[in-house]
Amino acid sequence: MFSIDRWQEIYSTIRKNKLRTFLTGFAVAWGIFMLIILLGSGNGLENGVKEQFKGGAMNGVWISSGITSIQYKGLKTGREIKFSDQDYKLIKNSIKGYDHISARLFLGSVLVSYKNEYGSFFVSPSHPDYGYIKEIQVLQGRFLNQIDIRECRKVAAIGEKVRAQLFKGKDTVALEKYVSIRGVPFKVIGIFRDFGRDDNEQKRIYIPITTAQKVFYSTNVINQISFTTGNATPEEADAMLRKAKMTLSHSHTFSPDDPRAIDIMNKSEDVKRVNSLFAGIRMFIWIIGIGTIIAGIVGVSNIMMISVKERTKEIGIRKALGATPASIIGLIMQEAILITGFAGYVGLVLGVGLLELIARNMPPSDFFRNPEANFAIAIGATVLLVIAGAFAGFFPAMKAAGIRPIEALREE
Repeated sequence: MFSIDRWQEIYSTIRKNKLRTFLTGFAVAWGIFMLIILLGSGNGLENGVKEQFKGGAMNGVWISSGITSIQYKGLKTGREIKFSDQDYKLIKNSIKGYDHISARLFLGSVLVSYKNEYGSFFVSPSHPDYGYIKEIQVLQGRFLNQIDIRECRKVAAIGEKVRAQLFKGKDTVALEKYVSIRGVPFKVIGIFRDFGRDDNEQKRIYIPITTAQKVFYSTNVINQISFTTGNATPEEADAMLRKAKMTLSHSHTFSPDDPRAIDIMNKSEDVKRVNSLFAGIRMFIWIIGIGTIIAGIVGVSNIMMISVKERTKEIGIRKALGATPASIIGLIMQEAILITGFAGYVGLVLGVGLLELIARNMPPSDFFRNPEANFAIAIGATVLLVIAGAFAGFFPAMKAAGIRPIEALREE
């Protein structure tokens, strides 16, 4: 393997057949190049889609009130289900294993002002746990806490885009200042970053739900209950959802099978479906890529067959002088591995380089970002090249090892 004479002989053989070797190596390089580009593009698409899942815990569940669509216990369809604090407490006490739980009110888009600056922002009354459920990143100050809830404080945590619009981009001036929400002053206690799906979600303001009920509704109405399932298995999470649905069904007398009485968004199910989709895409990419590589490997094997045919007399002389079949096999396989390894490495480097170039110069997209081929893929491709090179040279090498010296010397 490390014989200088053998390497010199391989180099001499390749130099004599430059065009043939180049075209053969190009097929292998192209196969690896396309595999890396396809895998990197698949990762870019996956990164883009997963970016859309930001702004909510992967194990989050959101239950919203709806309208009945099935007659149940003598009650007609079309009844509006209205949640209250009692439902929040029932869910909180009935299900086991959750990490965080919160109720929410939907005030919608509300006119908010600070001095002479105005804006329409999405005001979302909630409990403190919603900051964990929504995966909010606090940049300055703090988020809501239980004291705010208990004392019905008029405080607000505002998004960084709200701060930029109302306070004209100053870093700290918003804290401890008062903004007017529907004409009611609220003290700014924190500035956060919310990874919402659209610009409106990122222009959000959170206030204590008890304050909103008291100031804007004069009732204990709520619109949504959300919680995270913690470390629960999929089966345990499903049991938690069934328990929550049965609890609300008994509380509001609607059929547990009614699909419209309440709306349940289980983010873990969405994540599971997306992961399954991309697992299929990755498998398809590997099939296409490996198929392309195999086409190149077949070319290498054919070229090595031709090389063995052209060197029949030389191989016969070697064997007549005492060369063993193992040394002949090693020579042919080493040449095949060199061609496939070098060509494949060139394709690998070009593929990774192109992905890096795209990632640095392509503007961010909602569904495609950071195309990359990770280190594991590079290692896997390298191992694949070695195996492919050995496989490409195996059959020509076995043919060369089977050549009889006396027949080889008769070869014209």
